[in-house]
Amino acid sequence: GARPRQVAMYREKQLTSRSLPDSGKRFGNRDHTTVMHAVSRVNELMERDGNFAEDVELLRRLLES
Repeated sequence: GARPRQVAMYREKQLTSRSLPDSGKRFGNRDHTTVMHAVSRVNELMERDGNFAEDVELLRRLLES
């Protein structure tokens, strides 16, 4: 589904200095607005859903260890 890809886009935006168009190309040639939407959607979900926020935080820790 779209959610894992959105989280991956969100993480890439946090961890790299790539431009939005560059990130979009790396995710199946998607438009930069898709990346912007993914980042804002993940932020929104994290604010509303504590379990989702914990999952994203766990993923961050796993990737950084």
